[in-house]
Amino acid sequence: MRPRIRKTVMVIHVIASVALVGEVWGLVVLNTAAALTKDAGLAHAAYRLMPALVFAGGIPLSLIALISGITLGLTSHWGLFRHYWVAAKLVLLVAVICVGMFLFDPEGMAAATEGGAAVPATRQWGQVAALGTQIIMLMTATTLSVFKPRRRLR
Repeated sequence: MRPRIRKTVMVIHVIASVALVGEVWGLVVLNTAAALTKDAGLAHAAYRLMPALVFAGGIPLSLIALISGITLGLTSHWGLFRHYWVAAKLVLLVAVICVGMFLFDPEGMAAATEGGAAVPATRQWGQVAALGTQIIMLMTATTLSVFKPRRRLR
């Protein structure tokens, strides 16, 4: 890949990845506020806002980060499965996507709080934990990008 194109893909990858961290952090804040409040209307409004963030931000940003990351891995000297840190970043991003798909359910939470109904605390905090896990995985991937451990895969 030409240097100018590679740098453009790198910028797209970094912007999408950083924006994804911000989007997930916003979901953590909304979900924590919904779990801590005694106001059922506020909890319901927070849960209703979350799908907009997911569909307008989380899904496109994670796919852009995934596609640009794979492109960079396949076209750079780092390779996709040549170094542990690159492979780990790929696994972490796929795990973030899977947690979002299979464990995070803002629409279900919004439906559960419809009409002021209370949601069990374990379910509320399970949603916060899923998002917290995503934040930790994204921060780990960011740290790997900065430090780039030199160990290679066989």
